[in-house]
Amino acid sequence: MTLNAIYRSFNLSSKVIQPFSVQCSQIHTSPSKLAWQNEDRSTKKWLKYNEKMYPPQGPDEEPRPAFVCHQRTNIKYSPWKMWYVACLIRGMPVDEAIKQLKFVLKKGAKDVREVLEEAKVMAAKEHNVEFPSNMWVAESFVGKGTVIKGIRRHARARFGTVEYFHCHYFVKLEEGKPPKHYYQPSKEPKEQLEDWLSQMRRRKITSSL
Repeated sequence: MTLNAIYRSFNLSSKVIQPFSVQCSQIHTSPSKLAWQNEDRSTKKWLKYNEKMYPPQGPDEEPRPAFVCHQRTNIKYSPWKMWYVACLIRGMPVDEAIKQLKFVLKKGAKDVREVLEEAKVMAAKEHNVEFPSNMWVAESFVGKGTVIKGIRRHARARFGTVEYFHCHYFVKLEEGKPPKHYYQPSKEPKEQLEDWLSQMRRRKITSSL
């Protein structure tokens, strides 16, 4: 059947609609949702901390240290593997963290190092930090990004599912010297005994006088 016969059968004119062949090329059996369409918009909240305005401080108050927040979204890397890299540089000076990441053999260390370098440049240009090297990693954590699902063909007409994980990396650099202990230090045996004794003395018998 020719196109003219199809037009006559539907009583349609070529001036009103597109040619029938062009319309057929626009028909798809796959869903209209794209893989990157439902991107997580909550990652944009992290950068809004840079736009927050604080009230002026008095002369007797402790100066508020400058900070800068930066991120990189949808890194083609596992968020569970990136977690080890993010925990490594917590509490380090920014220059020391960049040096340490050069010796980490994980693939995600390259992206983390680039984010730290971009954050240093951002602190100097956009946040008026005089010495970007005088900053330390106050926060460093990972979030789960977009997961693209696919199939993998096997023998005997079988197939399995494949998941391609992406991750978000977030970092916060703060001006000043890093603290001596970023995490809570372990207590001495004597301190642990005192904590246990105080916990036992705080015990209370319920429904008693």
